[in-house]
Amino acid sequence: MRTISAPLNTMSHFLTHAKVAMGWTAVSNTEHASSPANDLQNALLNGARAFASEFLAMFLILFFLLMSGDNFLRRLVEVMPRFRDKRQVTDISKKIESDITAYLVTITGMNALVGIATGLAMWSVGLQDFILWGAVAFLLNFVPILGSLCGFAIFLAVGMLSLDPLWKAFMPMVLYSTIHILEGEAITPLLLARRFTLNPVLVIISLVFWYWVWGVPGAMLAVPILAIVKIICDRIRSLAAFGHFLEGEKHVLDS
Repeated sequence: MRTISAPLNTMSHFLTHAKVAMGWTAVSNTEHASSPANDLQNALLNGARAFASEFLAMFLILFFLLMSGDNFLRRLVEVMPRFRDKRQVTDISKKIESDITAYLVTITGMNALVGIATGLAMWSVGLQDFILWGAVAFLLNFVPILGSLCGFAIFLAVGMLSLDPLWKAFMPMVLYSTIHILEGEAITPLLLARRFTLNPVLVIISLVFWYWVWGVPGAMLAVPILAIVKIICDRIRSLAAFGHFLEGEKHVLDS
């Protein structure tokens, strides 16, 4: 926030002096209160507060789901009428656990590397608070597609407001884009292609829906939820067609 607000404060003071120089001397306290820097700070604080409340709700629900997961599975197995159904429920549960665990571990590890690389890149171009921008890149990478688009806009704005000359102002966005392309288009798909081949159009629809339902935490959980639905559909004969509809293109051939 300091990195962004400092140049905006300078711009606000410049506009105030420009108004005085042009004869617009009637500058009220209300106009000072609604300066670009104050508006940006208020927007960031309100966004952080909303994200914190949504993240806390998500954390509490996931925590109690993890605490009671075995109990839910046991009750579900008990209510299944046939042994074949009981075995199918157990198989689906184990598949979900193994695949989602692999997904979360892979994504978290890759996002950590993206955050470290982004922080080092921002430090190399002389941007202040490079640890903060590495953390921003780490968090945004949990949201497919939409997170990277927000990252492009954020790093472009930060570079334009903080760095000089003009060619250097574009460097944060260029470096972030390069890191994201290497990670998002080459490394992560190669690691996850055998487990997750989801239709990209349905991924976007899932992102929009869960963001509407649950905000940023919903967007972060959209892909795991869609993957769970696909795993369930693939193992229930009556839902196999829908599971095939959820599947994307396989780019990695079996050896």
